[in-house]
Amino acid sequence: MSNIVRSASSGEAAAKMHKFRKKSQAKAVWMRFRKNRMSRLGLVLFLVMLVAVLGADLYLDKEMSIKQNIPERFQKPSPKHLLGTDEFGRDVFARVIYGGRISMFVGVATVCVSLTLGSIIGSVAAYYGGAVDNILMRTMDVFMAIPNTLMAISLVAAFGSSMPNLILAMGISQTPRMSRIVRSSVLSVTSQEYVEAARACGARDARIIFRHILPNAMGPILVQVTQTVARSVITISSLSFIGLGISEPTPEWGSMLSAAKTQLRYYPHLAIAPGVAIVLVVMSLTLVGDGLRDALDPRLKN
Repeated sequence: MSNIVRSASSGEAAAKMHKFRKKSQAKAVWMRFRKNRMSRLGLVLFLVMLVAVLGADLYLDKEMSIKQNIPERFQKPSPKHLLGTDEFGRDVFARVIYGGRISMFVGVATVCVSLTLGSIIGSVAAYYGGAVDNILMRTMDVFMAIPNTLMAISLVAAFGSSMPNLILAMGISQTPRMSRIVRSSVLSVTSQEYVEAARACGARDARIIFRHILPNAMGPILVQVTQTVARSVITISSLSFIGLGISEPTPEWGSMLSAAKTQLRYYPHLAIAPGVAIVLVVMSLTLVGDGLRDALDPRLKN
């Protein structure tokens, strides 16, 4: 009886000490991240674009991005139309802003799908090891041999080009990479004292994995999340550009580039606006990911 009480008390003490270390580590990571000017710039840029996209209804009429106005087609940038109008008289600025909703939503939704599947596969493979690890990781290696965009195109062609199918296809294409990142992160945590304390208290494997291991292995996973969102924005734009993604009249950056390619010589602003938007989102997320990677690097803790 006394041994059980001692093990329980030692487990509680280890859990409290771990929570204190976790808070101090998070603060240290944030301080190191703030020292990186380019990463701060990327974070501010992404937040500004996110606020502009999510709050578009407060300062823009959505009908301007969809409704055709033939008499005002191919207008140059002006105070009335900040980025001009396209071949159907639709406001390009409004289409870029509302198109950002689609691209960012698909990017975040893709990360949710790939993170969920990758966390389950990677954590189970790392926690149990042995044959389970070999079977799951060799299966992921087979899928990783197929380029992400090609796999997404194949799945979209098989399932159809609806929004749910598009998100599912892109999420599945990103799952192998995410699962390997999760596996490597979980392997570095499974031997920690608080995991052994949870096992000694009789916690179930699922609770240990999702309550104790995964939350403390999120460092490299967060870096991968930012990179996955950036890759997803490029992928959805690529699929829309070739006609397998979001179709007209719904505004989306890739479909806007596809429609503008025939007018590039005389009206370059039609392609410049969505192209710059894609570059800014991908660049900002890349800078944030680089900053997180440097802040979470153990070699920089001293």
